[in-house]
Amino acid sequence: MNEVVAVAGISVVALVLSVAGGAWVVPLVLRHAESTAAPAQAEALAVLGNGTWIGLLERFAITGTILAGYPEGVAVVVAVKALGRLPELREHPVAGERFVVGTLASLVWAAAVGLGAHAIFGAL
Repeated sequence: MNEVVAVAGISVVALVLSVAGGAWVVPLVLRHAESTAAPAQAEALAVLGNGTWIGLLERFAITGTILAGYPEGVAVVVAVKALGRLPELREHPVAGERFVVGTLASLVWAAAVGLGAHAIFGAL
């Protein structure tokens, strides 16, 4: 019973760390990676306006699939996100770079948190 409680607690902490920590890490990466002029950044931000909420849900889903022992779910999350944004990115290629960098930063962060928690599960 104690192991089940520990796994549940670690899972909750990992999900919170993934979502909340990623909300800090992803913008930091984007600020360092942006190479476009201010008007282009404004266009990208306008096109990708709901990116923050999508990123929060993306990190939750990615970390969750790893914690559930279904890492293949990461591919599903990335595919759904890409297909949902494809029409916008075709019309506004300037937003594409920001989309790719933000998505990769979010993915790496969420996967690292999920894998770290999964490693802790193995040590229990």
